[in-house]
Amino acid sequence: MMRVGYPAQLDPEFLRVFPEGIELIPLPHDLDHDVEIDVWIPDPYSTRALRIWPRLRGVRLVLSMMAGTEWIPPTVGPHVTICNAHGAHNISTAEWTVSAILATLKYFPLYLDIQRSGIWKRRFEATTHYERISGDKRTLYPPVMLEELTGKRVLLIGYGAIGKEIERMLGPFKVEMTRAARTARNEPKVYAVSELDTLLPQAEVVVLILPLTAASHGLIGSRQFALMRQGSLLVNAARGPIVNTDALVEALQSGRIRAALDVTDPEPLPDGHPLWSCPNLLLTPHIAGSSPQFAPRSLSTAAAELSRYMNGETMHNIVQAAI
Repeated sequence: MMRVGYPAQLDPEFLRVFPEGIELIPLPHDLDHDVEIDVWIPDPYSTRALRIWPRLRGVRLVLSMMAGTEWIPPTVGPHVTICNAHGAHNISTAEWTVSAILATLKYFPLYLDIQRSGIWKRRFEATTHYERISGDKRTLYPPVMLEELTGKRVLLIGYGAIGKEIERMLGPFKVEMTRAARTARNEPKVYAVSELDTLLPQAEVVVLILPLTAASHGLIGSRQFALMRQGSLLVNAARGPIVNTDALVEALQSGRIRAALDVTDPEPLPDGHPLWSCPNLLLTPHIAGSSPQFAPRSLSTAAAELSRYMNGETMHNIVQAAI
């Protein structure tokens, strides 16, 4: 019988979707003895998963609950097949992305601060903020208190399942969408990431939703920030190291751009790190996928992959095939 190890913290109810003919083995995060399993569902928190990996024996297949799997191949080696949770986090991550864009353009962080201060007249700080971040020096009356998303030029860097869901959710806002990915393709038009120097100056909102690879590490740095429009918004719902943190801090502090981040480099972000106090920044601590549907969706995806594996069928979400 195939033995499947899973994080002991998961609600057993969510495991009912797994096929018959397997033995489910709960793996506590403080596992203190060796365990023989065939299939490993790692803890979504990689530090916990890494802690127990040395205790696992016989693993042939890894079914990740996450879309990103960058830490898994160097951990398990080339002789283990790895599948990710492609599609499981589309909705929650795309909703976070759209929410972060809207919250930034509607100045919600500023208005939350004003609410806490209890001073109504502070609302005119929004006008000053708009003039400073946009560079728009026109005399506008009534005063500008927020901005609109509708009609904005959006550059979507990464066009996988989550990227496509972000595009779908932005549809009602009639944004002008430009797509970029590792390789160019048509229908719809997708530019190659190598063309960013041409694409960045045109965008008002830049969304990062591509995998972290050797090629994407540090993709956005000082040169790219210099190419971006005054007041443009960078949204990172991908991985922190895709953006050079020092360059990001400098760009934010200079008032050239603004940003909304769910991921950082380093992560967790240490106490006292400059990002915590940067202006023009909305920051959430890597929570975009963590809705109540995280476990049910990702485990359903894993269960479907396991069924294919057991039936000798081609799996859909392979990111590394065993050598």
